[in-house]
Amino acid sequence: MALYHRAKAHKDLSQNDAARTGMQQVADAEGRLAVKARRALANLARLAGDFPTALAAVPTLGWKGRHHRVLGDIQWSHADTQAAIAAFEAGRAEAEQHGADGERAMMQVRLALAVSFAFPDRAADELTLAHQLLDGLDQRSNTLLAQVVALIKDAGTGDVTVRAENLRTDIEAAGLPFLHRFVELALAFHHAICGDDQATAATIGRLRTLTATGDFAYFTDVAHFMAGLPLPEPSTVRWARSEDDVRSAWRGLVQARQEHLTAGR
Repeated sequence: MALYHRAKAHKDLSQNDAARTGMQQVADAEGRLAVKARRALANLARLAGDFPTALAAVPTLGWKGRHHRVLGDIQWSHADTQAAIAAFEAGRAEAEQHGADGERAMMQVRLALAVSFAFPDRAADELTLAHQLLDGLDQRSNTLLAQVVALIKDAGTGDVTVRAENLRTDIEAAGLPFLHRFVELALAFHHAICGDDQATAATIGRLRTLTATGDFAYFTDVAHFMAGLPLPEPSTVRWARSEDDVRSAWRGLVQARQEHLTAGR
């Protein structure tokens, strides 16, 4: 147990090499925390942009390793929104079966996240349910993530940039700096839809700074894909599909939102 919690502390401090070493030792020991350690290893691989390794771990996780959550996080990162929605719906149902209210709320926020990129009209209903499930729970990070989801839902319209600035302040006050990366990803989507090249460049610059440790560095690639921009140098990200497929999928979501907004005018 001590080894697991030490590795978890390394992960929280973004000391990922030490976290991986510790979690691998816990997983290899096959004790009662082995499944949690395997989930942590899968998440560390995803954060580092090693998606094939993360995906390969999913069949070993089961409910205790939150297999649906891990899978859905991989899939929405590839803009495979339909698959991600299915994974998060399955995770929510499984959480309901186990009476895990916190996990159910977390899955609903992630479901709303996946929906928000592709189906903004449906996202409003999913966000309403997310807030209902979060009510009374101590899940500040997921409550703030739900506000990011609202930005994505409204991308291409209105006062998204002003709301993003206000959300940055709330994130700082909550002491949850990892969420800044999600705000910038939402802004990258918004600016790509609006065709604002200058704002896109500024957002990509902020993402580079925020992901300098390596965690979520693939968000910077995604921001380029959304805007139809070439990567300035070969990427270190190992996607579960070809880079061209991922690029096309993210760019397709931007173009679909542009068409949606044009049709609604």
